Amino acid sequence: MVVSTVSKAAMLANVTPGFSMIEQLLPEVTAYILSFLDLTSLCHLSMTSSWMRKAANDDYLWKSLYCQEFTDEANGENPVNGWKAYYVATKEIMDVNYEFFGIVVDRSLHQMTSFWLNSDYVTCYNGSGELVSGYDAVMQRWEFCFDNWEAGYNLDPIGWRIRIRTNVAWVTTNAIHRTFGDLYNVTNVFELHNGRWLMVHHHSSTVPTNGVENH
Repeated sequence: MVVSTVSKAAMLANVTPGFSMIEQLLPEVTAYILSFLDLTSLCHLSMTSSWMRKAANDDYLWKSLYCQEFTDEANGENPVNGWKAYYVATKEIMDVNYEFFGIVVDRSLHQMTSFWLNSDYVTCYNGSGELVSGYDAVMQRWEFCFDNWEAGYNLDPIGWRIRIRTNVAWVTTNAIHRTFGDLYNVTNVFELHNGRWLMVHHHSSTVPTNGVENH
């Protein structure tokens, strides 16, 4: 009896004809292997077949990727839309937060005006000792800061923590001044509006030195 080359290969590999070897692995093993891929690679892989699409969208896999890339503090988290959506949203918030620090470094009031939600309930506390409320007042405060702080805003964010609850996200981080080495505690809060994350609250204050906080 003549055995086809495909059948021989299947017999030698001890797999079922018509299925790749990876398709016959245990789901846990498949998820572990795919966890070494990045976001772009996973998206490309998901388009190769219906089975790969299912494997690449596995919730356990995306939770693992989230813990590897962002934080292992995932205990108690139960994202409403699954871990893939939570991972993607976290990437978006990370990009938005980087954008914020870029705007501050550039002292761009024009960019800052479109970065915030235009609402009466937005708030800002950036070292003046005063909590400013309302969009117009917040923009006036940023204009004053950009025009008057001679030291500049050469800040680098470090040690991020991001949390998301449907259409609200908050970021806690430290930021260090590149020139003077001053360390700041920073909290940014965003709301999702029409597919875009907009800032609704910013708080920054210097980390106390010898028990004294300097503004």
